[in-house]
Amino acid sequence: MTDPVIEWLLASDPSIRWQVMRDLQDAPEPVWMAERAKVESEGWGARLLACQDEDGQWAGGAFVPAGFTPEEWREHGQPWTATCFSLSQLREFGLDPASDRARRTVDLVGANSRWDEGGQPYWQGEVEECINGRTVADGAYFGVDVSAIIERLIGERLDDGGWNCERANGSLRSSFASTINVLEGLLEFERATGGTDPSRQARRSGEEFLLERKLFRRLATGEPADERFLRFLHPNRWRYDILRALDHFRSAAIHDGTDPDPRLGEAIDHLRSRRLDDGTWPLDWSLPGRVWFEVDEGEGQPSRWVTLRAMRVLKWWEQ
Repeated sequence: MTDPVIEWLLASDPSIRWQVMRDLQDAPEPVWMAERAKVESEGWGARLLACQDEDGQWAGGAFVPAGFTPEEWREHGQPWTATCFSLSQLREFGLDPASDRARRTVDLVGANSRWDEGGQPYWQGEVEECINGRTVADGAYFGVDVSAIIERLIGERLDDGGWNCERANGSLRSSFASTINVLEGLLEFERATGGTDPSRQARRSGEEFLLERKLFRRLATGEPADERFLRFLHPNRWRYDILRALDHFRSAAIHDGTDPDPRLGEAIDHLRSRRLDDGTWPLDWSLPGRVWFEVDEGEGQPSRWVTLRAMRVLKWWEQ
């Protein structure tokens, strides 16, 4: 019997279809790889690549678009069209890192893109942990040597095991958002290179920071650290929610060959409770700000991206 939710997911973009085939249908690798190859030439992946500048960047900037003003940020929100967010979205779509287009992009970005803060070459990293965590994830995925950024992130870990972008301003406690951005980068680095003893230790400590807090609770009081952590967001950009964290722990456990940690149980229960009667999950909110195009139906509507991630997390947990 055909699952109508699976059919609904498959009636979408190649960037979703190949992940459904791999993660939900257990399709043979040649089958989902053939679908993944379409990301470069069809749908959202091709559309985003068509927005690329001749010098390899997007919107003329590394973190913010060229000519972007503080006034627009205040009035319309942070923009998401510059190079760093475009690369992360291509990684999420699943652009083949071995493709000629991906290799050319990596080289052009390395040669021509400079960070807004400090002017460093792009693949040397920025100064903020959140940004560097995503730069590591993108770089490792696309085959760049990001070991120097890894060493910096390891040295910036706080005493409670995680990270905080406000560390340079005196923060001594880790944040959920900074920590998940770094964790995703560390895991991608391990996939690409095997990692190092210090990088693996850093990932374990950051994961323990989240697990001790059941992914969303304050350690001191047990209260939710932020109600938005329980509401599902896509694209996450730099923001945190429990589904993003659950998907990381799923991916990490598969990589490590370990069972799910029982401390994820409360977050799993919340995820189950949010499933709609038709078997899908809604997009609870989205970030304001400039985008190239939308990849969801809108707030309050069933979301293919949220549903894909929720279904693969539950499949992993229940197996």
